[in-house]
Amino acid sequence: MHLATIAVNGKPAAAAVLKDGSYLDIAKAATDVAGDRGSVLRSGALQAIIEAGNDAIDAVRGLLAAADAGKHADARHDADTRLFAPLPVPRKNVFCVGRNYAEHIAEYAANNPDGESAQNTKIGVTEHPVYFTKPLTAVIGQHDIIPIFPSVSEAIDYEVELTIVIGKAGRNISREQAYDHVFGYTILNDITARDVQRRHGGQYFKGKGLDGSCPIGPWIVTADAISDPHNLAIGLSVNGEVRQNGNTASMIFDIPTLIASLSEGLTLEPGDLIATGTPSGVGYAMEPPCFLKDGDIVVCEVEEIGKLENTVRKEVGSA
Repeated sequence: MHLATIAVNGKPAAAAVLKDGSYLDIAKAATDVAGDRGSVLRSGALQAIIEAGNDAIDAVRGLLAAADAGKHADARHDADTRLFAPLPVPRKNVFCVGRNYAEHIAEYAANNPDGESAQNTKIGVTEHPVYFTKPLTAVIGQHDIIPIFPSVSEAIDYEVELTIVIGKAGRNISREQAYDHVFGYTILNDITARDVQRRHGGQYFKGKGLDGSCPIGPWIVTADAISDPHNLAIGLSVNGEVRQNGNTASMIFDIPTLIASLSEGLTLEPGDLIATGTPSGVGYAMEPPCFLKDGDIVVCEVEEIGKLENTVRKEVGSA
């Protein structure tokens, strides 16, 4: 099942994707659903549905099946309806994993200012995953504008990432139980100001935390609809030119490891997002480096999920 957040009268509303590509407004379709789960569905918030667990999801499946059979016509919205990020305002900063694909580590080593050697593609691989976060003000959705600020950065880069959506709270989660806590998956573009990152000592947060630097979407695909999260084609293009072309099988730390590691002494909650790293092909590693510029169209794609598309625009008033 594909779950999105659409614009209804300009406001976010939880929706399910129908077989014809249109959207079902869950709150409007749930008028007659009784009890607590009816209240959850009528909240119109995808966050609330995720928190409510399997009972709410089963109710959504029922509404979706009925709509695909011709019911709930008044709750349908066209396929070109505006999409917000699936979780427009996540409860926490977005968790991100750095250096989780060996080829990306190698291209970093070959192009970083400290002159690390790239002969060994394992350079930079750590014993434990590297984590950082992106703030809520960075989150944007499908077809939203990625703003660039020339006075702040002249080296805006991209990184396509498969992203985990947590469905059940937990702390000190074991590898064996990790998938029990996964609600589904989405796509994230980790937009990064490389020069800002470097002038802050290589520390990730500032260079990866600019406004609009975290496109997410177009929707969340529930875990049962993904055949194998560790065997998905993942890629990115800029203006139709393929820049990144990899497979999630190349992750150094797999999903159970990431969840187990991150949850050590730290409670993961429903709706938490964990971006799992990016394959090689980023702009700073090109020869010469090729950063994003005003008017560029960036398309991220992950097999079995879909495409996340955004256009880059210079912020009004920027030099």
